[in-house]
Amino acid sequence: MKILKTKLLLVILVACTFLGCKENVQPPKAVGPVPTQKQIEWQEMERYAFIHFTTNTFTNKEWGFGDESPTIFNPTQLDCRQWARIVKEAGLTGIILTAKHHDGFCLWPSKYTDHSVEQSPWKDGTGDVVRELSEACKEFDLKFGLYLSPWDRNHPEYGRDGYIKYFRNQLQELLTSYGEVFEMWFDGANGGTGYYGGANERRKINTLTYYDWDETYRLIREWSPKTLVWGIGPAEARWIGNEHGEANPTNWSPYRQKDRLAGKVHYKENMTGHEDGEKWVPGEADVSIRPGWFYHKVEDEKVKSVERLMEIYYHTVGRNATLLLNLPVDRRGLIHEIDEARLKAWAKAIKQEFQTEVLANSKASATDVRGNSKTYAAKNVLDNDKNTYWATNDSVTAASLTFEFKQPTTLNRVLLQEYIALGQRVRKFNVAAQVNGKWETIAEQTTIGYKRILKTKRVEATALRINISSSKACPLISNVKAYNAPLTIKAPSIKRDKKGLVTINAAEGEEIFYTTDGNEPTLASKKYTEPFQFSNAVVIKAIAHHKGEKNSSEASTAKYGKAKAKWSVVSVSGEQLGSANNMVDSNPQSIWTSNKKNKLPLSIVIDMGEMQTIKGFTYMPRQIGNGLNLISGYAFYTSSNKRNWKKQSEGEFSNILNNPILQRKHFSATKARYIKLVAKSQVSGGNRISIGEIGVE
Repeated sequence: MKILKTKLLLVILVACTFLGCKENVQPPKAVGPVPTQKQIEWQEMERYAFIHFTTNTFTNKEWGFGDESPTIFNPTQLDCRQWARIVKEAGLTGIILTAKHHDGFCLWPSKYTDHSVEQSPWKDGTGDVVRELSEACKEFDLKFGLYLSPWDRNHPEYGRDGYIKYFRNQLQELLTSYGEVFEMWFDGANGGTGYYGGANERRKINTLTYYDWDETYRLIREWSPKTLVWGIGPAEARWIGNEHGEANPTNWSPYRQKDRLAGKVHYKENMTGHEDGEKWVPGEADVSIRPGWFYHKVEDEKVKSVERLMEIYYHTVGRNATLLLNLPVDRRGLIHEIDEARLKAWAKAIKQEFQTEVLANSKASATDVRGNSKTYAAKNVLDNDKNTYWATNDSVTAASLTFEFKQPTTLNRVLLQEYIALGQRVRKFNVAAQVNGKWETIAEQTTIGYKRILKTKRVEATALRINISSSKACPLISNVKAYNAPLTIKAPSIKRDKKGLVTINAAEGEEIFYTTDGNEPTLASKKYTEPFQFSNAVVIKAIAHHKGEKNSSEASTAKYGKAKAKWSVVSVSGEQLGSANNMVDSNPQSIWTSNKKNKLPLSIVIDMGEMQTIKGFTYMPRQIGNGLNLISGYAFYTSSNKRNWKKQSEGEFSNILNNPILQRKHFSATKARYIKLVAKSQVSGGNRISIGEIGVE
């Protein structure tokens, strides 16, 4: 009888092996907060577009004051299908439109205000940008999202109870009239100076309480349950903490939102999230393809390079965040040709970067497999199925995955993904390659999350190993890939000192070719061998070339006015000059900072040494440090004799707190020898200001 039972069990075991009987292994339990299905689908979009377009486009501002007439909004060739086509060709998955920015102008004919396209000459007041873009997104299979600024510098009731009803009425219009909205974007800029129906005053609000976010979010879920809400309030996704496209190398999707809503979380913590967070609030990184968010013709030469866009991709999508890339639409109502070309080149670069995958035919094994089960086997990370994963037993929080190659294989990129449906777990890991029979660590990092992409040195390996050294619970890895990306040649750096001496640098061993007439450099252009003098206004472009490679780098571009050899700071009101000439030494890294005891406004007078024709000025803020002491309100004057001054420009450096880039202000061409910048206010309300560089154009 025992022999018969043994034979029967053996038959059953063999049958299960061949017929695939279900294994009796318990699945891992969730750890910490987990994403909703809506959040998972949102993160899988990875990168999508922002469109900034409103009256600011026609006033050349970043933030409108709210008093702009709707009649200035008159694009001549507005084509939302062009936007959607370009976005689709760039490999982006959706578009978020600024339906209403801080100035209050509405890109749809809202029945709750006259401050909209309905009062503009565009299409004789019958147009609706929101509708046209929603239809274009459907045509090109893109998801459609909306930005509605909580702050409204035009509405007379802003800051009072009556505005909340207006704000929610517009939300309802947008979320119920234009089809499915994948994301509603709420900007964090709230309260300040504005037109406010003619009041022209400063209004303060408490961002955490004024909008009654709990009720506002309840209404959004009622009107549009599939919409993910980003930004302030009890949001489902968070700002990454800067506008540069930079998630932190350690980036947790869990977040201490209760503390945030109580005002206890510093915004810089958004870059990292919180390992012990009680809610799943993943990061979204917003950044513009140009220095500004709205189109400015002077920035046509400042469109981000493919090299920089690739760096942004690795530092956002490659660090467990989504990427929201802004594309400013110009006055014609089109995405500019320069931006379109750059997007196409970027899409091509991404395709080339991840074209040669090398792990697909490797043999995968692990130091531990949950219940020795095929359901959680190491090979699951290679099957291209996001719903299968490798898992260890519950007690194992440190383990390794090894991939053996049939022959030595070249690689320099590694991609990893956790099965985030059950939470984010990995705290620390490294990647090792077996080269010439020895293991060497080629990357070491912290979190993984939805996706982590690592750039490593190029190695020829016989095996690759992922070592997870610390995890909150048993690690769950759904995908591992490795790539052999082509060699990247970085664009050269161009610098010019105060006396006009130009220096161009590239990586060691690379040749540099340049032009000084604005034309694109080629290998037939002048070869750079040593620094050269160029004191007049000039546009310098340069490329680097690695011997033996077919491709050259992208071209670097540097635009200079006349050299500042004769410039000097004449006076700074209430201050000793000291290091004041740091403001005009052509080195933005040498900073001048005012005395903290000196109150604003503060006047800076500069002698350019000779009469010049100028048509604008530039202010480079301090770039590094905790307290940047940024100027917000300013006035700018010119003079030929230092006695009679003419005001050329006055206003604010909009959004400089979140985007402290080179500020440009233009005016009608005038002749002057002396210039005066008056710092009227500072972003934090303090008196101290810092300046990296002041220039003219």
